[in-house]
Amino acid sequence: MRLEGKSALVTGAGSGIGAAIARLLAAEGASVLVAELNEERGRAVAAEIEDTDGRASFLRTDASKEDDVVAAIAAAAQEHGRLDVLVNNAGIAGMSYTWDQVLAVNLSGVYYGCAHGLQQMTRQGGGGAIVNMASMAGLVGFSIPGLPAAFGTGSGGAYIAAKHGVIGLTRQFALDGAAAGVRVNCICPGWIDTPLIAPLTEAQPLLEWATQYTPLGRLGRPEEIAKAALFLASDDSSFMTGSPLVVDGGWTAR
Repeated sequence: MRLEGKSALVTGAGSGIGAAIARLLAAEGASVLVAELNEERGRAVAAEIEDTDGRASFLRTDASKEDDVVAAIAAAAQEHGRLDVLVNNAGIAGMSYTWDQVLAVNLSGVYYGCAHGLQQMTRQGGGGAIVNMASMAGLVGFSIPGLPAAFGTGSGGAYIAAKHGVIGLTRQFALDGAAAGVRVNCICPGWIDTPLIAPLTEAQPLLEWATQYTPLGRLGRPEEIAKAALFLASDDSSFMTGSPLVVDGGWTAR
């Protein structure tokens, strides 16, 4: 129960990594606000947590809209008296999205969370932890077989730019929050078996490519990223701030 008595907010918590994080934080004692654009999925995750004796609530949140992020932070703080943990997880990917759409969610959404989350944690006192979701795509550039040009110049290029930006925001807000005891770190996942990478997992050649070039030889699981988020959210990482935590099965070690 490393988060007993704590209040947490997780954006994009309706599926995949976000849902796994929300479940684990609740299992470790936190009261979790599930902030999710898809109302059906978000309510389902909150209900699942409560059905297993956890504490959770739901708020429809579009992370690309600053007012929505501000409202989610205010709701979590009002409901529990303070906000102790903020996980800026919401993200989109895929060639169906434009450059502006990808940056709005994956980069601006993280900025809104960091800026207003830090304000809330500083105002209430007592410190806090902000965890941003970056990616191994924030550390390196790469192309997917069959999509080299499109991935680099279309929305895939936006994804790379956004995730590099998340690491930069993490470092800057870590400096900004240090005096108030607010730690800001990020996670850089590799290929994780979630709906976000369904186009890859549904195409056998691409799946084989991803696992072949991951030294551990498999996709990661959402629960493995959730454990990293728990580490960064808890006092187990009390002397960490401004750090990218790489959980990629060795992809970037090649």
